[in-house]
Amino acid sequence: MKKKRVLMALSGGVDSAVAAILLKDSGYELIGATIKSWTPPGYEEITDDIGGCCSLSSVEDARRLAFQLDIPYYVLNFSDAFEESVVQPFVQGYFQGITPNPCILCNRLIRFDLLYKKARELEADYVATGHYARIKEDEFGFHLFKGIDLQKDQSYMLYTIKQEELAMTLYPLGEMTKEEVRQIASKRGLDISDKPDSQDICFIPEGNVGDFLENYQPGDYSGQIRHLNGTVLGQHQGYHRYTVGQRKGLNISWTEPLYVVAITPWNKEVVVAERNFVFSSYFEGDQVHWIDGKKHREEEVEVKIRYSQASYPALVKTDEQTGRVQVFLKQEVAAITKGQSAVFYRGDQVLGGARIIKT
Repeated sequence: MKKKRVLMALSGGVDSAVAAILLKDSGYELIGATIKSWTPPGYEEITDDIGGCCSLSSVEDARRLAFQLDIPYYVLNFSDAFEESVVQPFVQGYFQGITPNPCILCNRLIRFDLLYKKARELEADYVATGHYARIKEDEFGFHLFKGIDLQKDQSYMLYTIKQEELAMTLYPLGEMTKEEVRQIASKRGLDISDKPDSQDICFIPEGNVGDFLENYQPGDYSGQIRHLNGTVLGQHQGYHRYTVGQRKGLNISWTEPLYVVAITPWNKEVVVAERNFVFSSYFEGDQVHWIDGKKHREEEVEVKIRYSQASYPALVKTDEQTGRVQVFLKQEVAAITKGQSAVFYRGDQVLGGARIIKT
């Protein structure tokens, strides 16, 4: 019987390495691949010391693992597509006063679209990654679930996946904890068993978003910091350096702590107010995606508005004319931020999500 062929996405980290080992041990035929994303102007390559999950050393770690496993290995140069589909919308979003999530864009437009296209070219049956998430199939189709390690669960980042992609996806780490993954890596003698997880946005050196944006799109973005009551409290050096809910770095004095509640690009103002103004129980979303592919007019869900935060009970209604969703939270939540993703859950199952566009 012919072995099932898997295009294994290797990041150079411990998660994808152990995922590859598990699949190889299970009898799959593996093809290793690392995505070369994009290098910012002024840098020949991203290196570990300036941040990034696509660094030169990460590519070498992935290549070394492929050699150890005796599998073919490719570096897939998606840099042009990455800049067009991920970097440019990220930059434009910030200068439009929203806070985009580039990892969501990367998964949808690079990993899901281009990586799966490459898998088909290589006649692979599956694509596998080191994500902490689970897939289940029943008579209604394929369903995405949280990984059992809730501290490492990455299902939030995967909500844009489609049925046809779920059908050819493997997440070998979904039933494992991070500790178990590191133990396997150590037992197999991998020198990356203690390699730290990547934290920052992969294409931003040193993780400094403000400096990156100014270097990519130079201009004068300074303006006033204004209280919600109209009082001008000071000046800022660039509205793109702020996000809703931010308190630190305002450098203004007031009778009580103030938080960013709005950013208005047309006049380059940052609007601040007291903490109670940061809370809201309603928002709207566009770019809506339901994993089952069906129309959902009204759903009781739990919604997550940030990757690392808890979920909140809510009612989601779909406007059939615009395709947008209206989300009515059962409690007030702090700092609902335009540009971020709202992901809808039912228990551990990911139903879908949307981009927050109005609060």
